[in-house]
Amino acid sequence: MPSFLFTYHGGKKPDTPEAGKEGMEKWKAWAAGLGKALVNPGTPVGMTRVLTKDGVSDEPSPHPIMGFSIIEAESMDAAIDLLKDCPHLHMFEGTLEVSEMMEMPA
Repeated sequence: MPSFLFTYHGGKKPDTPEAGKEGMEKWKAWAAGLGKALVNPGTPVGMTRVLTKDGVSDEPSPHPIMGFSIIEAESMDAAIDLLKDCPHLHMFEGTLEVSEMMEMPA
């Protein structure tokens, strides 16, 4: 079954620690609902720097990654259906980018 990497981008920070806890609890419940489709539940990331052929930029990326997760689904459309209720979209008004992970020949 194909695997899909999805990255979390942007979004507003919770107004209070309680709102942050509520958001995390909603995310955990959503993730648990994905069951075995959720291969890697997620890893938050910190500071991002942009590397190009011309060097390293200290300017922030216009779409910095906040973290990533990996799911399995029958197709890109099926993966998107699994992600439509992600709290990152609804509570924090962020975005998700979804990419099919390509299998490399041995």
